[in-house]
Amino acid sequence: MSTTPLRLVIIIGSTRPGRFGPTVAEWFTGQARQHGGLDVDVVDLAESAVDALGERLAAADAFVVVTPEYNHSFPGPLKGAIDHYKYEWRAKPVAFVSYGGVSGGLRAVEQLRLVFAELHAMSVRNAVSFPMAHRRFDKSGRPLDEADANGAAKDLLDQLGWWAHALRDARAARPYGG
Repeated sequence: MSTTPLRLVIIIGSTRPGRFGPTVAEWFTGQARQHGGLDVDVVDLAESAVDALGERLAAADAFVVVTPEYNHSFPGPLKGAIDHYKYEWRAKPVAFVSYGGVSGGLRAVEQLRLVFAELHAMSVRNAVSFPMAHRRFDKSGRPLDEADANGAAKDLLDQLGWWAHALRDARAARPYGG
């Protein structure tokens, strides 16, 4: 097993003006950096050209998608970014941090799991969800219930790390043919 840090790409999926995604992503990025063993790269779809992401996605060992729920689904620009690439996602794990209204973005996550399965990516079970997200963070961008949120992030990162190591080792031993 390689001791090289895992390359984690965190994708901010919303591009709307006034979006809450950067707040959630900044908190989660801090959790990922504290977790250890991760080289973290944050991709903000509002600032990155979709056709320039290929190298960053290809270099990743794992992904975390930070997504809102819009109309019971995930944002169109996120779908565009996912669909623009095919092989960059293959045989790699993806996890989700969601936010939104009552469901906390979980309907968007369930749809994203189907999309990533078609791309031969492995979605991890654990997710972090913030229902009524604007009410769950203070003015400095920290969750009001830090213990619960940080615990959920740790569980997600532990699970994602296990899969990322297993799949990176497997890809190194035998390229994925899917």
